[in-house]
Amino acid sequence: MSQRLARRARYAWAVLWRFRFTLALIVVWFGLLPLIYMGRYPGNPSFGRSLHHVYFLLFGQPSLDYVEDWVLEALNLLIPPLGLATVVDGVVRFSYLFNARKRADREWIEVLAESLKDHVVVCGAGRVGYRVTLELVRLGREVVVVEKRADAPFASVLRDDGIAVLIDDIRSPGSLQRVNVMKAAAIVCATDDDLSNLNVALDARKLNPDVRVVMRLFDDDLVERVRDNFNAEAHSTSALAAPAFALAALDPRIEHSFHVGEHLMVVSRFTVGAALQPLNLSALRDRFGGLTLSMKRAAEPEVLHPQGNTSLQLGDLLVVQCRYGEYLALRRFVGEERPPLATHLVTRA
Repeated sequence: MSQRLARRARYAWAVLWRFRFTLALIVVWFGLLPLIYMGRYPGNPSFGRSLHHVYFLLFGQPSLDYVEDWVLEALNLLIPPLGLATVVDGVVRFSYLFNARKRADREWIEVLAESLKDHVVVCGAGRVGYRVTLELVRLGREVVVVEKRADAPFASVLRDDGIAVLIDDIRSPGSLQRVNVMKAAAIVCATDDDLSNLNVALDARKLNPDVRVVMRLFDDDLVERVRDNFNAEAHSTSALAAPAFALAALDPRIEHSFHVGEHLMVVSRFTVGAALQPLNLSALRDRFGGLTLSMKRAAEPEVLHPQGNTSLQLGDLLVVQCRYGEYLALRRFVGEERPPLATHLVTRA
């Protein structure tokens, strides 16, 4: 709740800052000018009466009588056109901004981005950009997405979910400023063009040297060069997907996989049978290198990071992480060396 209130307060401040000149002129009209009438008009009228005169003077209906004073006469001539123009300009601009918010137009996205700090900018609302954005939102981060095509299918989905989507070419001048990359914590370049991703990353670093840069690149050789020379995180989607495809072909029971240096780590589920029942979680780790991430027992709630001295019971469901070789040894130990026949579908990235 406090985070939501803080976000609304920042947005309100951004709107007020956008209308700072209009507000300053309104303060002049209704704060300073009545003081001039109080000091120069015969009889020194009160502030309330002077303010009443200035307000109705905007509509050509002065409430104070005419006097021979060139300063007051000049104000009587200038206040109606200039004051009315100030008020009308403010009303028109606010109405336009209000309608832009309903339509999620560029002007509203720019104001919204001005109110953000330590947010993440995602460039590209394709499949990768869409999934990255959803994951960031689940992690509680503020996200602004930039997509070139207004008819991009995932752009409308993200907008329907209440996520700010700026329809703009991220390479165009001023685009990064519109999403306030100067105060962003990170930028994810996830377009389908390696050159565009590199250009955007360079421009973002110029505007914000401390921003974290993550790039999606198709050229594997370019990935290593960017990591070594640009101090940025660069990933090849094919390289990231390769372990998932390879292990899906070998064993559909493996749910996740990743590399730690030269070690291939896998995550899989095990149902405790007769072979595992005599062990506790510490013995499982010491014997097979298996780190138990979670344990589900009958109708009890799932326990994350269970204690090592927890004894196992028949039917317990374990989520275990270990190296691939240790995983194979554990499967042999429980008599499940041969994976089941299954069709493992891997969706496009």
